Amino acid sequence: MLAPKSSDRFAEWSERRLARLPVKPSWLLLERANEWLNSLPLTPSALRGKVVLIDFWTYTCINRRRTLPYVRACAEKYRDQGLVVIGVHAPEFSFEKNLNNVRWAMKDMRIDYPIAVDNDHAIWRAFKNQCWPALYFIDSQGRIRHHHFGEGSYEQSEMIIQELLREAGVGGVSREPVKIDARGLDAAADWGSLDSPENYVGFERTENFASPGGAALDKPRMYELPAVLRLNEWALSGDWTVKKDTAVLNKASGSITYRFHARDLHLVMGPAAPGTSVRFRVLIGGQPPGAAHGVDVDELGNGTAIEQRLYQLIR
Repeated sequence: MLAPKSSDRFAEWSERRLARLPVKPSWLLLERANEWLNSLPLTPSALRGKVVLIDFWTYTCINRRRTLPYVRACAEKYRDQGLVVIGVHAPEFSFEKNLNNVRWAMKDMRIDYPIAVDNDHAIWRAFKNQCWPALYFIDSQGRIRHHHFGEGSYEQSEMIIQELLREAGVGGVSREPVKIDARGLDAAADWGSLDSPENYVGFERTENFASPGGAALDKPRMYELPAVLRLNEWALSGDWTVKKDTAVLNKASGSITYRFHARDLHLVMGPAAPGTSVRFRVLIGGQPPGAAHGVDVDELGNGTAIEQRLYQLIR
């Protein structure tokens, strides 16, 4: 849906939109959070009368990473007017359950609003949520009034926040959208050039794996590259163990080769043991990336994996 062009039409659009939304009764089981970061535990009674934005996230998700500047800006802009942003961290990978990893990511992403750690996905299930990122907009009476899944619709989402604050009796709520200068990992995707979807290197969810003989689950073996890779196919070479949700390099000099078409290439990876590091090198078309290097590698393609996180290899 396209946003209206004037602030008056913004208001008209958001009022009509809210009027059409399903209104659901009381909302989340915050007491089921495994841990709270940046805050003491928040309860429905403590949030009574507040407008609440629930942000389901997991720290390695690139789609959520690109929504973060907008969520963070709204949290800061409307905090004093009664908006409470709660990030519900529901991990996708097992290492994302590690609180030290989440704390590191929270600091690295400059997140200062409350985080409910949902390692058991109890809050996720209470919302019947199915994706990252997912935003749920809750009015001052504790009712879910709007939701948005995925990236985009930032101005429309902010208009919903503004209208819910006005409904709550807050005066002087700005109709102007936040201004964002997103860079690095936070920069919006180049959707016009994106011909390669998200993929996984773990056995359970991978697609288009092209090493001869396929993948062997939980068994170390030597992998080889095929003679040709078609678009969106990938392959391993070297001594690897492919597990349910990851691929582990057993000896140095292994590689992952992927034929893709996009502006950016990211990979979730990290050392197997905390406190260690792994050096890696990225080539594109068999050559150093030069000016096309991502934020986590240099022009020669050299990088070091220190944390278990998302790394930008090509930009």
